[in-house]
This record gives sequence, C-alpha cells and structure tokens, in this order.
Amino acid sequence: MVMEVDVLDDLDPRTLALKNYMGIVENHNENLTKSTHKSIHSLNETSRKTRRCQSDPYFINVKKKAVVVLNRLPECTINALQHPTPQQFHSEAESPGSPGSDMSWQPEDDSDDSDFSVSNNKPKPSKSPKCDRTSKSAPGTSSNDESVAEGGPVVESSAFAHSSSETTKVRPDLPEVELKLDMVVLARKRAMRWQRGKIVEVVTKEDGRLKFKVGFEEKGKSLVSGHHIAFENTPKLDQLYVGARVVIQSPDDKLCFMPGILSELPSRKNRLRFLVFLDDHTPLYVGLPSLHLVCKPLEDALEDIPDNPHKGFMKQYLKNWPYPHLTHYKADQSINVEVNGVQQKCKVEMVDCSLIKVVFESTQSKEWIHRGSVRLEHMAKFLKFKETRKAQNNSDPQ
Repeated sequence: MVMEVDVLDDLDPRTLALKNYMGIVENHNENLTKSTHKSIHSLNETSRKTRRCQSDPYFINVKKKAVVVLNRLPECTINALQHPTPQQFHSEAESPGSPGSDMSWQPEDDSDDSDFSVSNNKPKPSKSPKCDRTSKSAPGTSSNDESVAEGGPVVESSAFAHSSSETTKVRPDLPEVELKLDMVVLARKRAMRWQRGKIVEVVTKEDGRLKFKVGFEEKGKSLVSGHHIAFENTPKLDQLYVGARVVIQSPDDKLCFMPGILSELPSRKNRLRFLVFLDDHTPLYVGLPSLHLVCKPLEDALEDIPDNPHKGFMKQYLKNWPYPHLTHYKADQSINVEVNGVQQKCKVEMVDCSLIKVVFESTQSKEWIHRGSVRLEHMAKFLKFKETRKAQNNSDPQ
C-alpha cells in the first residue's frame, strides 16, 4: 500500500493530469453510447406505432379534409365596400345613340355651355344627379325619364366623343392638290346643286385670283372659284375634321351633290358614321364613300353659307363642339317643330343618335331633325333663356 502511494507520488504532474483526462473521456463516451442506444430505441418504437396506426382502418376514416365554404354577401354590403367610380364622358356599357349616353352637369352662372331642364314649358336649372346605391345605371350616365314623362326633355351639353381623333375641328396641315385642266371634279351649278364635270379652262383674274371653267356632264358650263369645286375621289380619314367643307351625293338624285359642313366624325356614339349639316339645315348620317372634300375651302367655311338661322346655328355648334346642346326625346313623344316660322305639332317616330325622325300631325310628312336644332321649340326656349340670363349677368353691377 505504501509502495503504490510512493509510485503515484513519483509520477510527473503532467502525467497525472493526462490520466485523469483519459478517464473523463472514457466515462463521457460510455454515457454517450448509452444515450444513443436509448434514442434509437425510442425512434424505432415511434416508427412502429406510426405504421401500426396508419394500417388501422379507423385511423384512415378519421382523416380530416379541408372544405371552403362561400357565402354570398348582401348587395347593400357589396355596394358599401366598392370604391366610388369616377364619372366618364362615355361608357362601354352605353349603347350607341342612347339618350342616356349623354352626361348632365350642374351649370355655373358664368358658363356658356350650361344645361337646364325644360318642364311644363318653363326653363328651370337642372340639378346634379344624386348618388343612389341601389341604382343600376352605368357610371357616367344620367336618367332623364322623369323629365321626359312630364312633357319636357332635358337639354344637355354632351361630351360627344372620348378621343381627340373624334373631336378634332382643326384643319390638318396637308399639301394642297393642284387643280389642272381635264381634271374631273364636282362643281357648283346652283346653291344646293353641284354636279360632276371637267375643268376645261383656268382663268387668272386681274387681282391674281384663279377661276376655273367647268363643263358639266349634264350640259352647261360654269366659271367657279376653288371653294366651289370638290374632289371627285373619296377623301382619306386624316383629311377630315369637324367643320370641314364637303359635298355629299343626294340620296334622291345620283347626279346631284349638295354642299354642307362635316359635323361629326365616326365614333361609338353615332355608330361609326359621319354627320353632315347641309346648307339648308338638313342633317344626314353618311358613310365615307358619300363624302367629297372641297378643294380650296375658305378660311372660314361658314362664309360660304347664306345669312340665315342655319348659319348662326352652325357658328354656335362649332363653337360648342365637342359639347353640342342636345335635347332628349323618346319615341311617340309629342313635340313642336318650326316650319316656315310657325310651330307645328308632331310626334317623335324614332331616335337615331343625334337625330330624331318626326311625323307632322297635319300632313303626316316625315323629317329628320337634329336634337339640337333651333327649330325645336324646347331648344328655342333654351337659347332664349340663355340670352336672357347672360344679359342679366352683364347688367348686374360688379
């Protein structure tokens, strides 16, 4: 016993430390081995239980499936959650030519294009339409059924088109086509009758102006200016604009052409047609092949129109474009239309975009009239009301 102690005492301290360390390592490895055996045994036991449960029919039957249940919200709740939609001048939901496709707005005292409703033959300021959550009308439209039912339509300044290509009234800067001898053209023979002919002579006046002698196919000759000659060929779309001086083929006489002013370009609101006001105030919807551009129009095309109510109407129409004043009517509605200075009763047979077809009670004759025509009694009262209000505003002291 003494000898063992002596041997231990004789060992180097570093050797003793190393032996102690080796003992600790051995104990740790032994414990780690036991722990690993336990973990593996536990894992194997869990795997066996899982396989046994999965093979159990009862376990298969109690599996849960995800189910999605959709509940329809009430319409009032949906409307309350929706964001307000900004009003549009024209909506995809609108049908072309529908009276509801025009937008009414609250007039201001200093506005020249203000709207007002005419009911019971008395002008009254129109009210802005109130927002109704239960309304099913398309955004940007207003209902005028109540006003029409009361016998007085709504007169509105309608944004007619929604793109610049449909509203332009500026003459495009295109090179002019030179008029030459033997060129086939359409030339003025009388005020409302142009005919096809050929340029047989170019005459230069003392002041430098050019005149063109045209020999017509249907006999006769005329010495005319460039603004009384139209191209025989069909124009291109990029040459056309609202306010252009044109002539169109007469629907009753293929040899006759009539002068007018281009007043609408094709859009969804007019079913992709051109509206032309003839110089006698007759409105017509036509296709592109019926149009012929005047070769050398005057700087102001309206100067070629005789001084009459139609000339004043066209001047105001072009000033207001693309917000022309339009009345709203329904089929079978009774209205008054001026004929030779006298208001006559008639009935609306149909509405076609900016035009209405009326049947006069006294003669049963039919006629197409623009919904902004000064011949309509409601429109005449509207314009008179505007003039009176403007005069009052001008007379009021500042």
